[in-house]
Amino acid sequence: MKKVSPMILKKIKSSFVTAAVTTMLLAPSAAVLAAEYPTAPIQVAVAYGPGGATDFQARIATMMAGNEKYLNMPIVIFNKPGAGGQKGWNWYASSASQDGHQLAAYNVPHFIAQSLKFDTSYNIDNLEPIANWGADPAVLIVPADSPFNSATELVAWSKANPGKLTVSGAGLYVGHHIASLQLDKAADISTKYIPAGGGVAAMKMVLGSQVMAGFNNLSDAFRQGDRIKILAVADNQREESFLPDVPTFKEQGIDVDDSSVNFRGIMARKGTPPEVISFLAERVHLMFQDAKVAKKMKAGGSPMRIMSRDEVKTMWVERQAYLTDLLSDL
Repeated sequence: MKKVSPMILKKIKSSFVTAAVTTMLLAPSAAVLAAEYPTAPIQVAVAYGPGGATDFQARIATMMAGNEKYLNMPIVIFNKPGAGGQKGWNWYASSASQDGHQLAAYNVPHFIAQSLKFDTSYNIDNLEPIANWGADPAVLIVPADSPFNSATELVAWSKANPGKLTVSGAGLYVGHHIASLQLDKAADISTKYIPAGGGVAAMKMVLGSQVMAGFNNLSDAFRQGDRIKILAVADNQREESFLPDVPTFKEQGIDVDDSSVNFRGIMARKGTPPEVISFLAERVHLMFQDAKVAKKMKAGGSPMRIMSRDEVKTMWVERQAYLTDLLSDL
């Protein structure tokens, strides 16, 4: 066998070392990234105003972020409301950082329906789900002194008075609007839907009797107590934890399912390093399961439905397929 000279061996070793160092510099391992991330407080954009259900829940769901077993860094919520969420999500999908230090709260079906009907910067293909904390059904509400005591009574009046029933909701193509469209289709009525520019504003319209009825989040309606009447839940089953005595639409003979249920969670921009996405998907999912979070959510009348990144991915695709069909004629 031909011997290799010491000088050639030295050059070969030097080449291997250089290649190894270059690889480490160009492609840091997940362990290295996880050790370095996050390096500052993480911002989470909420595309709705302060005091609404999304803002209220996001602050509770992320309150344990500073714990070392979760993100070891606090999460700071900031609000970018406008156009039913479009302003905030357009900003996020086009301008937010992609290093994992700027995340956003999502609302489904809101952002998916808007991406189908408007020229938005966002869609399910350029956003990365991290984890889901809750599922907040839409409920049909009326002022406390309303003559309506059930969804069937409201439908009967609307049939006798076509186009005269006014219904408020947070905005266009949000969960409230989807529920309103489903009600019109299932009951064969024609209501006048009024987008109020947010859930808080929509609730105020009902409280002030500016509209005859409204769709709002179960969590927001629950906190109103006897200031309103809740006539029906837009879900496939009753919400036994908070509104056990309120029937679903289906129980009242109106075929409205759970397609308007407001799923809420955390997402990142496409282009965020996969190692950061994986780190967040693991830790945020655990954070949402913290007992202190669950206790505060229950006290606030906020139903939780914790889902992993893969489960949210599947849910996004399924909701987009349904909404594409529902909104095709509008």
